[in-house]
Amino acid sequence: MTRTRPVRRARAGRVVALAHESRVLADNPLGDPVARTVHAYLPADYDRKPDARFVQLWSLAGFTSAGPAHVNWKAFGENVPERLDRLIHSGEMGPAIVVFPDCFTSLGGNQYINSSAIGRYADYLTKELIPFVDGELRTLAAREHRGVFGKSSGGYGAMVHGMRYAKYWGGVANHSGDAYFDMVYRTDFPNVANELARHDYRVDRFLKHFRASAKPTGSEVHALMAICMAATYDPDPKAPLGFRLPFDPYTCEVDEKRWKRWLKHDPIHMVGRHKAALKSLRGLFIDCGDRDQYHIHYGARILSRKLGEHRIRHTYEEFPDNHSGVDYRLDRSLPFLYWALAA
Repeated sequence: MTRTRPVRRARAGRVVALAHESRVLADNPLGDPVARTVHAYLPADYDRKPDARFVQLWSLAGFTSAGPAHVNWKAFGENVPERLDRLIHSGEMGPAIVVFPDCFTSLGGNQYINSSAIGRYADYLTKELIPFVDGELRTLAAREHRGVFGKSSGGYGAMVHGMRYAKYWGGVANHSGDAYFDMVYRTDFPNVANELARHDYRVDRFLKHFRASAKPTGSEVHALMAICMAATYDPDPKAPLGFRLPFDPYTCEVDEKRWKRWLKHDPIHMVGRHKAALKSLRGLFIDCGDRDQYHIHYGARILSRKLGEHRIRHTYEEFPDNHSGVDYRLDRSLPFLYWALAA
């Protein structure tokens, strides 16, 4: 029984693993590894046409995931390289190099921005990995031919990079990326507080428990996500853990001053400040399921509206699904990005 639509092996690409040791992540506060493997998909034409250079697309993983997960075997479906083989073979997109960086952290991931409490992951991607990959592989090494895409935290990272780091990226695809923090994060604070109550309302004790757990619960993973977001959006070097929560774990009262620091990173509040960068993109694709269990579709709608108000060209789509298992939407975004960047 076939798992998915087959591609003739003669037309299949291959995945390479590049070893890289980061200077940017050296001495990161979490003590996470600085030596990491960067996986990259090379289309079949890469070997058949040794003088050719290729559009490059960068895949940003969601929370609790990382680049290597996207090239692993996948039951009942395609991993990203298999999907690329099919899309390229069918002519829906042309041959592209696709890069899968590993940006995992011991807090479950990050949002691909710089944080004194987690590490300089925006600089890691833009100042270190991009020149490294351009030096190792036959990319079209220019912003106009380089795109970034992702889902959830990866979609957020792609969107924010299109705003803050457009000198590196010519196209963005944002699948269900975090937006409208008042809806996505703030409404979950009582659940996080309930989880912290099991550990005397102390984040350090919760983290110690989580890291020792053989099987964290879903509510524990969501509490970890809120902690990771606090470390991302509001680092505080003076705090014992390098960051503070935006609410009192005992009463769940929100510290509005700290919460405003989070909101500065909310895409719906960033459009106006970065409209010139967004207008410079050759392609901007956003989508979200209309039953997203994290309610991200409301933020996606606001984001699209604000982009329209600033006359920023983009494609926005909703589809009948939730937040999970929506990799099939890459069939829309990958060709979109390729054709935007290939010209």
